[in-house]
Order: sequence, then C-alpha cells, then structure tokens
Amino acid sequence: MPKPAFPLGHVVATPAAIEFTNTHPVDLAVLIARHQSGDCGDMSDDDILANLSAIVSGGRIFSSYQIGPQKIWIITEADRRLTNVDIHISEFMLSLQKC
Repeated sequence: MPKPAFPLGHVVATPAAIEFTNTHPVDLAVLIARHQSGDCGDMSDDDILANLSAIVSGGRIFSSYQIGPQKIWIITEADRRLTNVDIHISEFMLSLQKC
C-alpha cells in the first residue's frame, strides 16, 4: 500500500459512484489509496503540479481515474475534513440513458 500523503477526513461516495462500482470491476479502496498517496490518475501535467502543491499548502486535491468510458472523481477538501467519491457522467452515457 502506498504511503498516505495527506489525511482524507470523512470519506463519502455518491449513489451513482457506488452503483457504478457495484456493476464494474473497480475497487474503490485501491483508487482512494492511490488518491491519498498523491497519484491523481488521469490528469494533465498542470493539474498534477496543482495537486502536489495542494498537498503541501493545504489546498483542495482532485483525482480522476478513467474506468472504461467513465471517470471516477475523488476530491479531498482543503480543510481535509471530507473526501468525496463521485462519477463523471459522460455525454455519451447520458445519451444512452435517454434511449
């Protein structure tokens, strides 16, 4: 397990994120551990640098992990009291739900 780089606070997940992980081969505990270690997943170089700075300075930390056509987002607030796991619903998936 990677070494934690910051505290997570209370970890919560949206119903959509929980449903997605129940129907797809993804382990939220692994993604949360990656997030907490400073591995912010599928982010631009600028976003990675912003996260590294936020870890040191106490800013908001945002990670994104591509799982198939979806993205799992994990966000730890600047005060480190809350980490939220959410799913980014792509326009493609929204169009499928309308069918």
